[in-house]
Amino acid sequence: MIHRLTYRRTNHDNIHVRGYKEEGTITTPFDMTVLNDLDRFHLVMDTIDRLPQTGAKGLHLKQQLENKLLEHRQYIEKCGEDLPEIRNWQWKTTSGPTCTSSPDPRASGGRETFS
Repeated sequence: MIHRLTYRRTNHDNIHVRGYKEEGTITTPFDMTVLNDLDRFHLVMDTIDRLPQTGAKGLHLKQQLENKLLEHRQYIEKCGEDLPEIRNWQWKTTSGPTCTSSPDPRASGGRETFS
């Protein structure tokens, strides 16, 4: 659908659509995203492939990400759960603004407030 909406527009070659492919079976939550190429590692590798200006640094990063995916595969086959760094990941708090909006955006008139 996205391709059909953008096909006749100029610069449509700059658009790349990622979507869910319904790949996978009973596995870990993160592995479902890996099997569908929607995980953080595949998305960064795809970006590197589409931006040749990343050069040697991009290729080095891509190799590191491929190694991490291999580690992921081996870990879930052995342990039956996602890597601890994936399973236990949390947003880090910063000294920046904190969101004070309600869970339902309609409750605040559709606006988020920050403090």
